[in-house]
Amino acid sequence: MVRRGVPTLLNCVILPTLLLSAVMLRRGLLAWLSRVGVLLVVVCCCLSLLYVITCSPHADEPMAGQPLPRAGGMAMPGGPSRPGGVGGAPIGPAGREGFQALLQEREEQHRQHIASLKKQIAQLKEALQERSEQLKGMQDSVEKTAGKGTVSDMADEHSHSDLQEFLRSQLSRAEVHSGVRLPSEYTVVPFESFTLQRVYQLEMGLTRHPEEKPVRKDRRDELGEVVESALHALNAPNQGGDKAKASKVYTPSDFIEGIARTEKDKGTLYELTFRGEQKQEFRRLLLFRPFGPLMKVKSELVETANMPINIVLPLSQRADKFKQFMHNFREVCVKQDGRVHLTVVYFGKDQMNEVKGTLENTSRELNFRNFTLIQLNEEFSRGRGLDVGARAWKGGNVLLFFCDVDIFFTADFLNTCRLNAQPGKKVFYPVLFSQYNPAVIYGSRDHIPPVEQQLIIKKDTGFWRDFGFGMTCQYRSDFINIGGFDVDIKGWGGEDVHLYRKYLHSNLLVVRAPSRGLFHLWHEKHCADELRPDQYKMCMQSKAMNEASHGQLGMLLFRHEIEAHLRKQKQRSGAKKA
Repeated sequence: MVRRGVPTLLNCVILPTLLLSAVMLRRGLLAWLSRVGVLLVVVCCCLSLLYVITCSPHADEPMAGQPLPRAGGMAMPGGPSRPGGVGGAPIGPAGREGFQALLQEREEQHRQHIASLKKQIAQLKEALQERSEQLKGMQDSVEKTAGKGTVSDMADEHSHSDLQEFLRSQLSRAEVHSGVRLPSEYTVVPFESFTLQRVYQLEMGLTRHPEEKPVRKDRRDELGEVVESALHALNAPNQGGDKAKASKVYTPSDFIEGIARTEKDKGTLYELTFRGEQKQEFRRLLLFRPFGPLMKVKSELVETANMPINIVLPLSQRADKFKQFMHNFREVCVKQDGRVHLTVVYFGKDQMNEVKGTLENTSRELNFRNFTLIQLNEEFSRGRGLDVGARAWKGGNVLLFFCDVDIFFTADFLNTCRLNAQPGKKVFYPVLFSQYNPAVIYGSRDHIPPVEQQLIIKKDTGFWRDFGFGMTCQYRSDFINIGGFDVDIKGWGGEDVHLYRKYLHSNLLVVRAPSRGLFHLWHEKHCADELRPDQYKMCMQSKAMNEASHGQLGMLLFRHEIEAHLRKQKQRSGAKKA
């Protein structure tokens, strides 16, 4: 059979090559670029020749685009099939059977492929069903063991393991099994001992009680939990490290005492001692409550520019002390802060003109108008005066500072008052530093320095008045809503504790903290005979605490023995010289 593509190939490949060769012989060698182009043309022609040879139909195969052979005829390259036609060999029964066998083979392959896909789909459905049943079983088991919970709880196992690792690191860092080197005696963290009814604390200062009874609720719950955990560990079937199981059942009556101390960055260590099975036998348990990492709760910006303070001052006589108070008020509140209003509630008429004149002088000299003077012709009652002064304010809600005439405060304290009080949320009860008798501190009245130089927070100059609740910062709305003071209390003391307990019983947060800018100036106390026995006792206790420190009181108590010793020493030295 003649292939039509051969003449075309001769025309497309051989003739151009001959022409190019002739040109090359006449003109010589072409440039390097021309030869590359010729090579590309030759390669393209060779590829065309290869394509023609590969795609040309053979004698025993039908041409592309022609119909398949039919029974009783043959297919011609250019027309319909007819019996006995010229130009091709006839296709017999054997050719038709070959095509049919080929079609059946292809059809069988497709059937097998479809069957394989169906089988895979069935296997995937079965696996999915099995996984669903496993997941449901896991959910049921978690709910049965935990009572409630979801699969997300199981996802937290990794984080729980991290937490346990952190807690173990806290235990390893704490001073539990072995001590650490300390630079001085002041860095030792002391233990406190406790029983089932009492807690014995090592506190600095004379105003602390050596024992706490009754124990406050939070400590009682804490120590109760510790003792209960220790009993559970002692009565457990397998006590770690014990070869033989103890026959005794331990009860709270077997608890002798415990010691505990808190390292603020690590945790709390508890060491508990119980009576053993024998008379001279004891069981000791060591427990540790680790602390977790810091967590950010809130970050906020507090603007105090528009937070005025109304200082309420109840007063009766004591005009000289009021002049001293106003000197501090002028320097701090008028010249430095400038956002303070003063409300003076004066009882009686005696020395009223002196108090009024002091206010007018301040107003005239400093152009100060933010003050109110209220006079009550009644018996002095601090609670009554503060209540009247708080309710007399008509400018809306305002921050109140209940003060006394013998109080000295700084501008920093006023900001502390603003920052630690919040309407409907917080009230501030600062612990002020109470000054000892300056005549005792400095040896005699002739050596007493000015008041501003006496305000030093040291052991021998004063103490934290942790039993006093008279100075407080709260908003007027909170004071009104809580019910104010008990105005039936007359004279000295009692009204501040009553109000303090009201706030403790409310939903407001009571901020109780020492304040380095609030001082109680020493003055001699006079406890009136008209006071009730409980009030008189409180007054005398306060009077005793205000005189001097423990060491200074000892020196006063034994001054006669000290003077006698000095005389003897002087006599001996004189005899030696003689």
